[in-house]
Amino acid sequence: MLEKLFYTETSWFFTLLRLVLGFVILPHGLQKLCGWFGGYGFAATLDFFKSEGIPYAIGFLVIVAESFGALGLIFGLFTRLSSFGIALTMLGAAVYVRKNGFFMNWFNQQAGEGFEYHILAIGIALILMVAGGGQLALDSWIANKVHSN
Repeated sequence: MLEKLFYTETSWFFTLLRLVLGFVILPHGLQKLCGWFGGYGFAATLDFFKSEGIPYAIGFLVIVAESFGALGLIFGLFTRLSSFGIALTMLGAAVYVRKNGFFMNWFNQQAGEGFEYHILAIGIALILMVAGGGQLALDSWIANKVHSN
């Protein structure tokens, strides 16, 4: 069971996807967790989620997925679990938060952003959930340790 969780395809392609998704999601997580990059920090983010009707537990999981999940992707640690958390977070954001059509608001002609970004993140996360983290992932080191025991 553990072997399947940590096994990863040895491909630089999956490494690239893992790093891109991790580095794109991490700043969003750090906004929510630490208040960096113009964010509000942990408590204020939870309060905002609560004001939007999102329970504290779900808000907590979003913050964990976007911060620690993104770090997990960057290091290739628990790639499948991290990708799953990010995919669920992006699915929730696309369905419940973003209601302004498909397209991003490039020309400031709509009330807010669309959900195309979320679809891209979900697509990358699904690939990583199936294939693993690729080269240089800590998951592959753990898989080798589990396999040798």
